[in-house]
Amino acid sequence: MAGRLIVVSNRIPEGPNPAGGLVVALKDAITEKNGTWIGAYGKPGEATDSFDELEGTPYRRLAFRLTAEEHSNYYLGFANSVLWPLCHRRVDLVELQPEYERDYLSVNRRLAAMILRILKPDDMLWIHDYHFLPLAQELRRLGVSNRIGFFLHIPFPSHADLSVLPQPETFAGWLADYNLVGLQTGADVARCLEMYRADPRAEFLPDGSVKFGMNILSVRSFPIGIDVDSFIESASRSAPSPFGREEPAKYIIGVDRLDYSKGIPNRFRAFGRFLENGGAEKRPCLVQIAPPTRERVKAYQDITRELEEIAGSLNGQFATLDWTPIRYIHRQIEREQLATLYRRASAALVTSLADGMNLVAKEFVAAQDPEDPGVLILSKFAGAAEQLTEALLVNPYDTDDIASAIDRALEMPLDERRRRHAFCMQAVRRTDVSLWSTQFLRVLERCMPTLNLPSSMGRGRYNLSAPPADLVAE
Repeated sequence: MAGRLIVVSNRIPEGPNPAGGLVVALKDAITEKNGTWIGAYGKPGEATDSFDELEGTPYRRLAFRLTAEEHSNYYLGFANSVLWPLCHRRVDLVELQPEYERDYLSVNRRLAAMILRILKPDDMLWIHDYHFLPLAQELRRLGVSNRIGFFLHIPFPSHADLSVLPQPETFAGWLADYNLVGLQTGADVARCLEMYRADPRAEFLPDGSVKFGMNILSVRSFPIGIDVDSFIESASRSAPSPFGREEPAKYIIGVDRLDYSKGIPNRFRAFGRFLENGGAEKRPCLVQIAPPTRERVKAYQDITRELEEIAGSLNGQFATLDWTPIRYIHRQIEREQLATLYRRASAALVTSLADGMNLVAKEFVAAQDPEDPGVLILSKFAGAAEQLTEALLVNPYDTDDIASAIDRALEMPLDERRRRHAFCMQAVRRTDVSLWSTQFLRVLERCMPTLNLPSSMGRGRYNLSAPPADLVAE
């Protein structure tokens, strides 16, 4: 197709040489298609109805600001205190406030109007993540018939958990206005289809599509990956030990944003169980890197205190003058250092309670020396577990299961480590991030255009009209 690619994400890539996983994934595609990247930037300020243009990249960057109230209600509120816990199976942490819903919809409505002013008839839009679930619906209301794709980077919520929303049916209505919805795993696709099967507005057709009004919506799995060759190069580069003179003889690494979905408290407890069961004699170290995130949200403040208490207790119980069992680093570590840490580690612990994909698991696999690889211990509830089936898969809620896996990983024979790593490495290469973006856009280009016809469906608390859609699952 000759049109431009318009990408929308929560944050705009900043600086002259922006980095990050999504930037790596999209920069080639957006540059090749004369594209534009739209997102919020900077500290909250005065909201305007026009974009600020950022210079310095081969693609166009258009940024908008949130007001302090919008940042509090739309971002910290509905996005991260309602949708995030909802999608991560933590409905007990959902905080429902009228102003959260109001500003979430208001920001999406304002952004849709701003996009309309720069949109051309043959442009294609790719919307990213839970911050913009209603964006296609707002664009359709303005008469936009362009192809619009959506990718959810986090898990798709279960049908039962959706009932916590005041109007659960609005979720299906939001997605129905996209031409293509991309999800991380086959399990996510199944949950999405379950939502539509339970919706009386939906009718499944013989070809596998779902009649939901007048649009045609395809729901497919596009497992995201990493820039494999780049990460291998970084990990293979000769570099001094990040520990200096204090590198542990044997260590297990965990790298996670400080989030309750990552299962870090249970990970610490399981490591403590491993030490209690005789593991202390091997004197391994758990190196946990957990940069802070969303520090104004109470649930994140609580987990920070909990981890500090568990780490302090275990170190007090097991540490000696020349050995500290847990090294807990509560700040960001540079990517180059991470690659070196992965390569030197005996094992990695990824114990997510729910995860869209978890790229740490793939980074760890890519960073290993194939002749002497470390062992990946992976939660069966992480999206990556669908592909990395030769990792040691564990139940992240079961501390004994994780403790046994730690012991097994540290004692695993070289031949078994090589075999498991080789299998996982094949899966990592099959999902290289460049393939992810190419495949998604290829499918979106083949989607049928939207018919912007009036609909009376879906009207409720949010006053939503859910334009009809066909749902095609792969």
